[in-house]
This record gives sequence, C-alpha cells and structure tokens, in this order.
Amino acid sequence: MTAMLSADQTIQQWGNGLGVRITAPIARAAHFARGLPIKVEVVEGGIFLRAVGKPQLTLAQKLEAFDPAIHGGEVMATGRVGAEVF
Repeated sequence: MTAMLSADQTIQQWGNGLGVRITAPIARAAHFARGLPIKVEVVEGGIFLRAVGKPQLTLAQKLEAFDPAIHGGEVMATGRVGAEVF
C-alpha cells in the first residue's frame, strides 16, 4: 500500500484513550467527513482506517436540506379527527 499523502502526527491523550487529529488535507484526500462511520483495523505495522458507510447528518444539515415544496404539506389526507385548533 503506497501513501498518496502523508503527515507526521503525534498521538495525544484524549480522555481515557488516545487520539490522533486527522488534518483537513488528509481528511479531504480520504473523503472523510464529520459523522462518517469508520472501521479501525489493526494491521501489521500499525492501524488502518476505512469508511464503512455514509456520514450521519447533523440536525442543522437535515434542516438545511429540508424543502417544504418536496417534504411539506398536510400529513393527514382526511379531515379533523379530534379537537385540533386552527
């Protein structure tokens, strides 16, 4: 496996574990984004990070993508059922 892009990093204490910051250029090259589920595998000589799904959208991202023309409208196709106030 040949590295296309590399960066020297230092492992730091992060709570009760250890952490490494993935810099922006490395994240872009790997197509990593916040909320992306990954698999961490121990391999000969180190670890391997692999994306295993699509990123989980934040509430702000979901609200930004909301289009009332597509997603909006009345949920109930029938008339009033109870004591709804209009």
